[in-house]
Amino acid sequence: MNIAIQTTNLGKNFYQKAFWRNKKVIKAVDGVDLQVRRGELFGLVGPNQAGKTTLIKMLCTLILPNVGNAFVNGFDVAAEQDKVKQSIGLVSGEDRSFYWRLTGRQNLEFFAALYGLSRHEAGDKIRELLVLLEIDKEADISFQKYSSGIKQRMSIARSMLSDPQILFMDEAMKSLDPHAAYKMRKFLREEMVEKRKKTVILTTHQMAEAEDICDRIAVMQDGRIKAVGTMEELGQQAGISGAGLEELFQRITGGDSADREETTVCA
Repeated sequence: MNIAIQTTNLGKNFYQKAFWRNKKVIKAVDGVDLQVRRGELFGLVGPNQAGKTTLIKMLCTLILPNVGNAFVNGFDVAAEQDKVKQSIGLVSGEDRSFYWRLTGRQNLEFFAALYGLSRHEAGDKIRELLVLLEIDKEADISFQKYSSGIKQRMSIARSMLSDPQILFMDEAMKSLDPHAAYKMRKFLREEMVEKRKKTVILTTHQMAEAEDICDRIAVMQDGRIKAVGTMEELGQQAGISGAGLEELFQRITGGDSADREETTVCA
């Protein structure tokens, strides 16, 4: 089996400090074993405090694990960070790294230079992505004037400048209106996975979103993977045949809410 992502006993602890007591250990990710296959759209669902974003940050080498191992595109996230970064793209719902007074095109040109693309390579790649994502008409407008949907498409364009094999979408559609979210899901499913054969990892606490487009789904709670599989396999694990993901989620997690806010406390 061709594996894009493999983790073994992966864990990350943070520490909450208070002057009136000893620091408290918070296990944001606790012994995660996970396999994501090449060319699949893999969903990761759960309440925000479940540890989804922390897991994604480790897989993207933004933070290092305390224990365990993780390999992305065959590269060790701890020992081969540069090779991992060359293999991935990341789109986050909380992205603030664009320069709002520049146009979308100017932003992409700046990030292309950081990726090491020549001016000619960057120009060709940016034109291709702008057309692909249907934002070529907005390319020369100031970024601060964009709608949430256009901003997210610009984020995807930036993540694809280096033509990554693996794309992480971390709560990337939570600020989109229903129409924009539908178009984004359609793009990920049809263009990225089916046509371009990319591996896409989608984290969300919207059950319908994951059920709509994901090949397999992992349910995460309290830093652990509680269940993983296709909808049919999740139903078998939960003992509910033919149920929707919302009902399966409630059964698997014991009724945990998917709407809590995530707080990560660093050491």
